Amino acid sequence: MFPRVFSQRGLRASVPLLASHMRAASSLPMNTVLLFVPQQEAWVVERMGRFHRILEPGLNVLLPVVDRVKYVQSLKEIVIDIPEQTAISLDNVTLSIDGVLYLRILDPYNASYGVEDPEYAVTQLAQTTMRSELGKIALDSVFKERESLNANIVQAINEASDMWGIRCLRYEIKDIQLPERVRDAMQMQVEAERRKRAVVLESEGVRESEVNKAEGMKRSQVLLSEGERTKQINFAEGEAMAITTKAIAKSEAINRIAEALSHERGSSAATLSVAEQYVNAFANLAKETNTLLLPTNAGDVQSMVTQALAIYKQLDKKHVMAAQNPPLEESKCMDKSS
Repeated sequence: MFPRVFSQRGLRASVPLLASHMRAASSLPMNTVLLFVPQQEAWVVERMGRFHRILEPGLNVLLPVVDRVKYVQSLKEIVIDIPEQTAISLDNVTLSIDGVLYLRILDPYNASYGVEDPEYAVTQLAQTTMRSELGKIALDSVFKERESLNANIVQAINEASDMWGIRCLRYEIKDIQLPERVRDAMQMQVEAERRKRAVVLESEGVRESEVNKAEGMKRSQVLLSEGERTKQINFAEGEAMAITTKAIAKSEAINRIAEALSHERGSSAATLSVAEQYVNAFANLAKETNTLLLPTNAGDVQSMVTQALAIYKQLDKKHVMAAQNPPLEESKCMDKSS
């Protein structure tokens, strides 16, 4: 901390002295009748031991012997180092903290006559306020609420320093020192929290992976079932179309056969076709090794053909008779109509 000299001078800006950077106040100006006051300074003049007036920057005239410059106040912004001190937080942790205070003199008269030592008064006020504010918050909130802590200290200082003509502009906490054990515990807590977050993230990744796999399998099963259903539907439609096509073809064949039989030589052609089919069927049956046929005359092919033709002629005869003799109901209807 750099010392200041305030005896009979009031609060002044710092003046470096050689390499030691010590701060000291220059001697009070002498009454030379004509005085030149520098800019941003206020000289408090006493006449015969009582306050007389404040000299403004520029040329000023004083009476010799009876007038004397008692205080020189700097109106510039002044920086004061707040020394390191210990404070106890809300959770009973001892902290070492220091700061920097920025202030300005607004009323030179009150700054000269309102308090004996302005710097000492403001410094003590800042220290007590800082201890009081730190006792209201826990250790974990000290670093996060540094700005609000600074603002509360400034507000508390201004409430008390207004009567001194001094205005606190801002307060900044420079450094906060924690006990070694507390620092180690906080480091362990941070590491544990990071490990916890890593485990949580890993578990969430595994869970999302399992969910994605399950959804993929579900989608695959749905697609397979839809494909199987489509396959069965297509197969059934194909079977239906095949059956319909076969029925249409068979119906067309029957119609053509019936049309062919109605011609003059249709019966002869049908007789020949029946004979060929009979012989082919018998020949196919004879090829099987596990089939035994015992016809009455297996060696007489001509008799078999004759037999097939006889069967066909008999069927054809019945068909003709049925066409010539209508059913009884139709004949009755015809008789009634006649």
